[in-house]
Amino acid sequence: MQNDQWSSKVGFILASAGSAIGLGAIWKLPYITGTSGGGAFIFLFLLFSLFIGFPLLLAEFVIGRSTGKEAISAYKEIAPKTKWHWIGYLGVITAVILLSFYSVIGGWVIQYLFYGITGLTAEGTSGYEGLFNQSVSSPIASVAAQGLFLFITIAVVAKGIQQGIEKVSKIMMPALFILFIILIIRSLTLDNAMEGVKFFLQPDFSKITSESVLYALGQSFFSLSVGISVMVTYSSYLAKKESLMQPAISVVIMNLFISILAGLAIFPAVFSLGYQPEAGPGLLFIVLPAVFDQIIFGKVFLFLFLALFLFATLTSAFSMLEIVVASVTKGKSNGRALISWIVGIGIFALGVPSALSYSVLSDITIFGKSIFDSADFLVSNILMPFGALLISIFVSYKMKKDLLKSELIMDSKSLNGVFTVWYFLMRYIVPLVIIAVFLDSSGLLKLFK
Repeated sequence: MQNDQWSSKVGFILASAGSAIGLGAIWKLPYITGTSGGGAFIFLFLLFSLFIGFPLLLAEFVIGRSTGKEAISAYKEIAPKTKWHWIGYLGVITAVILLSFYSVIGGWVIQYLFYGITGLTAEGTSGYEGLFNQSVSSPIASVAAQGLFLFITIAVVAKGIQQGIEKVSKIMMPALFILFIILIIRSLTLDNAMEGVKFFLQPDFSKITSESVLYALGQSFFSLSVGISVMVTYSSYLAKKESLMQPAISVVIMNLFISILAGLAIFPAVFSLGYQPEAGPGLLFIVLPAVFDQIIFGKVFLFLFLALFLFATLTSAFSMLEIVVASVTKGKSNGRALISWIVGIGIFALGVPSALSYSVLSDITIFGKSIFDSADFLVSNILMPFGALLISIFVSYKMKKDLLKSELIMDSKSLNGVFTVWYFLMRYIVPLVIIAVFLDSSGLLKLFK
């Protein structure tokens, strides 16, 4: 068993929610919604989060809590003398690559927070586009900001579960909700704000295409932080007496809630000031600063938004670093701090090329993509779907059904029906859906279109 555990179920829920709520909910979901049909896309995203993401989240919880060990050791204990523990290694490798370029985006957020403090501004979307390009094309600034983001991440993880990740998550997650509520109130009081709400929440299924359906599947899948065994490691620190069902439901609800809050904070302001919701990835760093620039106390609200975005990005980064550190320390407290710094510095070095891919290394491409985009594609479109597929097969075909049942329902007969549905989804539906998402994101389905 681990030496370190969550001090409470609340701490576990907030840390797990923090892992899930990050770039996917706040940065990626709004711009994908803007380019994929608005409310109809949100409806599909909610549907798939409940019937695909939720079962996978529970599956990772079961693996970790049943063994009380980090990812690699957990698979070894359940299936000894087999190759299934390579799912754990795959998760560790994926987390390393993911954090290496994720920290670059975290660095961009830190740069923009610095702009907010120093009062640096631009005019209109074209001005902020120039500011963004200037920010990412500065090699010194990009690497320094990436390093600062990782420094904060390492410092927290090095403190351990209770004194590090849990303690910070208990502060950051409530702050995230509070800041969002403030921003939403301001956004909804703007002229023409209801047009943005209508676009975001009112479904128009005529705009749905096969591609947007698959995007919704992929978004629900990635937004819950499943597929790289992060939740296996997190749940291994949970006491045996605690229910798994309630934390899983709480994490899913919090993630969906934050996703909705992000849209309600962004789209009313975008529509109010006449910008296009289809702005793409630049919505956060280019359009939003221009939007907030035109409203009363806009600089204050932009700073608050970037602060909560940094909170969400950091809590996700904690989980990525934790799975790597835990795999080395085997969950023991001895040597955690040193290992955290060694691993973190290694990830920083690995991420430097991604940080420089918009400046001195911009001419280097891999299959036509920049270093940053190649790392993103490898993780998002190949490693995470493949890892989740293996986890779904492992849980439903390799683990004993009686063990799964005892871990999930804990002698609660009222949950028998829930277990039956979950087991059916994991055994038959989830693997097929993941295969569909994997093939499409890899571009293979296009060969048959």
